[in-house]
Amino acid sequence: MTGSHRAPRGGGRAAAREARRAQARRRNQLIGAGAAVVLLVGGGGIAAVNAFGGGGSADNAKSGNTDDKSGDDANLLADEKVLLDGTSAKPLATTGAWTVASTNNGSNAPDQSFVCQAQRFADPAGIRTWIRTFKNATTKGTAVQYVEVSNDEAAAGKAYTTITGWLSSCATPQVRLVASYVTEGLGARGVVAVFGQPGAKTNKYRTVSVSTVGQTTMVVEHDSTGATPPKPDGLLATAGVGLQRICAEAECATGTPAAKPGLLPTAEPAGFMAPIDLPVLPAIDKPWVSTASTPPKGTGCEKIDLKKAKARTSKAQTYVVPEAKVPTEFGLDTMVAAFANSAAANTFVSGIRKNVDNCKKTTSNATVKPTGTVSLGTIKGESWRASYDTGGGKIFTYRIGIAVAGSRSVYVLYPVLEDLDISDAAFNEVLTRAAERSVAYK
Repeated sequence: MTGSHRAPRGGGRAAAREARRAQARRRNQLIGAGAAVVLLVGGGGIAAVNAFGGGGSADNAKSGNTDDKSGDDANLLADEKVLLDGTSAKPLATTGAWTVASTNNGSNAPDQSFVCQAQRFADPAGIRTWIRTFKNATTKGTAVQYVEVSNDEAAAGKAYTTITGWLSSCATPQVRLVASYVTEGLGARGVVAVFGQPGAKTNKYRTVSVSTVGQTTMVVEHDSTGATPPKPDGLLATAGVGLQRICAEAECATGTPAAKPGLLPTAEPAGFMAPIDLPVLPAIDKPWVSTASTPPKGTGCEKIDLKKAKARTSKAQTYVVPEAKVPTEFGLDTMVAAFANSAAANTFVSGIRKNVDNCKKTTSNATVKPTGTVSLGTIKGESWRASYDTGGGKIFTYRIGIAVAGSRSVYVLYPVLEDLDISDAAFNEVLTRAAERSVAYK
């Protein structure tokens, strides 16, 4: 096989990788069986996600027009006129007209209405659910509005947390979270997530808004194609109108929609990427899974010495695809190290950068090629492609990335294997996301 092996050190690392793959399989099975998910929110606070029990069975069906509950809540948002229509969906695209393609209530709701939806209802015990789909004949785009009405605000809050948990732990193969935002003016809480799936000539994007107000949780998704990720403006405007219609009947309050960049919560250890942050590979149709690992020593060029650098603490995590038919060596290694201050973190990163840049001079069998830099706010980093010729036609190649984010440093390592490589840009996107996530590491 051309490309590389996991490391020229022999079978020890391959055996360790296989053990982590097995551990990841067990973890994936537990999550799939309905284990409770714990999300790390913001700076690392913990919020439990209540999955409400149940799934997509008929026993959990909810009607859009009738319910066995008594009182005013039984009629809350009972008329489909409260939903968006073609005119109110106009901000989603600058061209073409939107028309309503279908309207379903909870009794005939599909098992999945929007991207990453893990079960039929976020709140199976709620009052009702509406699902309305739209299409644009000119742009070929589609959209959906999903509305759930819960018994009270607390239950609606749990439904919101469940849905955002689905997005952050999305197991949809070949889909990556390319951007996310925190919203204001869309009910009590809100997020926007942009998921991308690369194509040969154009990319597919699913832009999703999730918000909650009063007893209602609403999702609006716009599916489109393009060369670059769409901005959230059109979706924000449409979601704002959707909530205004809901609040006109439900006597709740919403405001002027706005969004600022913000990471989705993640079920991973604080400071580490979620699997949905990782790159899409055409040859793999299974989801990434994370597992704990030991801090990497590097490939030879880096000469990583955390003790000498006086790192206060460090932690490592490996991402694998346990269900995919790939070599044991396949996977992505990450490490986060915390330092006393940003100066110490910068010194460590600068040292690694110098070691890799000079590797061709210090290591006779090494070839190193810079593959880009990353810069986003306080995040600064660099990446390389390093190859080691061990003789006999065996060449081991890696993508190496190092970055600093405040007093945190991140290191990312990816082996180049046949048909399993990623582009320079894709690797740098992963390095940037790893640095963004590292801020939450304690």
